[in-house]
Amino acid sequence: MKNTALTDVHVALGAKMVPFAGFNMPVQYSGINDEHETVRNGVGVFDVSHMGEFILKGDHALDLVQQISSNDASKLYDGKVQYAYIPNETGGVVDDFLVYRIDEKTYFLVVNASNIQKDWDWITKYNTNGVTMKNISDETSLFAIQGPKAAEALAGLTDIDLATMEYYTFKKGVFAGIDNVLVSATGYTGAGGFEVYVANEHAKTVWDAIFEAGAPYGIKPIGLGARDTLRLEMGFCLYGNDIDDTTSPLEAGLGWVTKFTKPFVNAEGLKAQKEAGLKNKLVGFELIDRGIARHGYSIVDAEGHPIGHVTSGTQSPTLKKSIGLGYVTIDHAKEGSEIYIEIRNNRVKAVVTKPPFVK
Repeated sequence: MKNTALTDVHVALGAKMVPFAGFNMPVQYSGINDEHETVRNGVGVFDVSHMGEFILKGDHALDLVQQISSNDASKLYDGKVQYAYIPNETGGVVDDFLVYRIDEKTYFLVVNASNIQKDWDWITKYNTNGVTMKNISDETSLFAIQGPKAAEALAGLTDIDLATMEYYTFKKGVFAGIDNVLVSATGYTGAGGFEVYVANEHAKTVWDAIFEAGAPYGIKPIGLGARDTLRLEMGFCLYGNDIDDTTSPLEAGLGWVTKFTKPFVNAEGLKAQKEAGLKNKLVGFELIDRGIARHGYSIVDAEGHPIGHVTSGTQSPTLKKSIGLGYVTIDHAKEGSEIYIEIRNNRVKAVVTKPPFVK
């Protein structure tokens, strides 16, 4: 079990700690619903330092990114971020990740904690042109300051004009007195906000400064529990639940970051699948009857015939109803379709709903 630089801080704050992706992580502090509302309506801070960070540098850095990424990184400019996935050779997904263009020869990749070694090995396999690769995951802390009050709460900490930063862009500058901090207008909550990358040695200084600056705005620490309910209300995929090595990225709705205008790993296979027509689709749903859909539960039609399975499910703190994501056969994927979730041998009615669930 790995710890982040601030594990002791979370324990001192009374966090409930759980194993997650090989790390000892805070799942909640004051309670998932309270933390969820804090982010939706104010500002909260996640320590997500378990995430992985790689630097690719050299004349062929863009070529390497282009080969392993589904998206077209040639569209990036300095200071721009791109969401993409890493396709495997058999029609599945190695990981989903973010690509940051530092300059024309330097790219910064952010990957999921559970896949750090797998992703590193995969990218290394395709690095045939001498791109310099550096894994800085173990020396990097990452804080996600999320919510509508995030820019206002952080404004006094940095010379970066946070209020005018466009979504999916980043800047480097002084933050909480620390030089060369990377601040990006990204996040996994749909509530707006920023992600701050800082060396472990400065993590405590930056964390304390964020809470001091955010105190007038009711800032709170937020755990992984609320991170999951927040992302699910937006319909964002979670690797290991909604996408994995066996799931089709096209069936998962990731066609919008699949650019067939350039070659990449298994592009031809995915193109053939698209042309043949998809058999299943990842859909959102809301339960009509009482119950909570959980990962792995079966989805059936009105006659009880299996048509798919749940990949993510929760009770939405905002909507006060059960929501989820799941794969269903294409003929049941239309918005408004009635489906049934099998919960403890009961068939619970649900309706296919297009995410985001919270607009």
